Amino acid sequence: MEGEATGSSEEEEPKGEQSFHGVYTEHSEKDGDNLVAPSLEEPPQVAEEEEDEEDEEVEEEPQSWRASPERLFWKFAEQPMKLRVHDLRIEGNEVARANAHIESLGIFEECVISLEPGPVELPGTANVIVSVKEPSRVYSGDMGVYTKPETRNCIFEGSLKLKNLLGRAETWDGTGSYSWDGATEFSAGLYYPRFKDFPAAFVTRASIFGQDWMKYSSYTERIVGLSAGLVSKRHDLSYNLTWRTLEDPVRTASRSVRRQLGHSFLSSLKYTFKIDKRDSPLRPTKGYAFRSATQIAGIGPDSNLLRFVRQELDVRCAIPLGFYNAALNVGISGGLIMPWGEGFRQKTTSISDRFFIGGHTPLVCGLDGPVTVSGFRSRGLGPMDLRRRAPTVTEGSEPAETKDTLGGDLALTGFADLSFDLPLNFLREQDIHAHCFVSAGNLFGLPELDRQSMTWEKIYSSTRVSAGAGVVIPTRILRLEINFCRILRQFDSDCGKTGFQVSFASPF
Repeated sequence: MEGEATGSSEEEEPKGEQSFHGVYTEHSEKDGDNLVAPSLEEPPQVAEEEEDEEDEEVEEEPQSWRASPERLFWKFAEQPMKLRVHDLRIEGNEVARANAHIESLGIFEECVISLEPGPVELPGTANVIVSVKEPSRVYSGDMGVYTKPETRNCIFEGSLKLKNLLGRAETWDGTGSYSWDGATEFSAGLYYPRFKDFPAAFVTRASIFGQDWMKYSSYTERIVGLSAGLVSKRHDLSYNLTWRTLEDPVRTASRSVRRQLGHSFLSSLKYTFKIDKRDSPLRPTKGYAFRSATQIAGIGPDSNLLRFVRQELDVRCAIPLGFYNAALNVGISGGLIMPWGEGFRQKTTSISDRFFIGGHTPLVCGLDGPVTVSGFRSRGLGPMDLRRRAPTVTEGSEPAETKDTLGGDLALTGFADLSFDLPLNFLREQDIHAHCFVSAGNLFGLPELDRQSMTWEKIYSSTRVSAGAGVVIPTRILRLEINFCRILRQFDSDCGKTGFQVSFASPF
């Protein structure tokens, strides 16, 4: 019997898997208690053959997936897989888009659009049901902290709004504000979320603005203005009509400022393009931003109108570093203002429209042009002129400030900011983090803007530089920074100081 069993097993051996099991069984019967030895020798061969078969299956799987997509779906259900998405397209979302369009008007608290089958006698139709909830009050109020490029500082603002009084989704508002540097503004405006067939909102505004610049430039400024324009997510086109008055009530202004005193009339067209792909306006860790603002003043036949062209550029980039939520933010800003018209080479630009660098604005957040170098006070950098002695100043005494800041016609600023989390969990939960930075800037007047004097060596040697570190406390309405700044390069006429500086800005 044993011989027959052995012979039969040898004959079946070429059949592969069946002959293997026959030999294994016969050997087990013969050795009796020595069953362990065959089990140690044979299973590795089985494992090797199974691995070879699995490798062959892995090599064949992609082809089988192309031939049968169902196998790919079953593979998804069995285990997670990593895929590279080539394209994502959503079709048939007209209802969602219509719902978002109605909600963007801002006149309803709630809006729901649903579809139901149409009547039986009209097959292939649907009933569109729009359910809206109007607000219980047509008025609302706001208070907050904001940043405006016009004042180059942070302001506290309160407003009262009335919505949809005429039934056209319009918003009427009245606003009052007070800034850190003493500027006051009162304005009233009208906002239409959709204007005709344009994909933009229509905005018109009348305002009265007052600013005291006696401490820095020996003049006060009053502005009465009217503006109208179209505003969208990335584009802003506006026309501005402004009557401006500059005065020196204590008669201490320098000669350069005295030439600017009196009334002036501004009629200008301004276009702004802005794109911001950063993940956060308060603490950007990735993305980029770009802003370009072009203003052409002097639109009209009156020869007394101020005539100039003003251009601003801002570029920002945030690069994640992959540890401690660290990110490197870099930015460059530039601005140029030039007069135009007959005899423009002999004209000077208005001091109110020039560029000024310095103040309490953070480096990272804003896209407001070249306005900030850390460690310098407001209007603390650039060309200056000696003031006159005040009539009330006695012999042997000097006024607190002996020079007027004049601003510049060409401005350049840049910075690099490294932010990172602090080690304490409580601080990380509140998004309170630390940062270190380097900033630089320069300011030139029109007399310096010629090819012979404007060389790279002069630009580099006259650039002011500062560095520092601090703690950033972001909140829902503003970004607060407490920094220690060290001035690395400044000139005798500049007003920079090594020490602590508090900066704040709002993303709104």
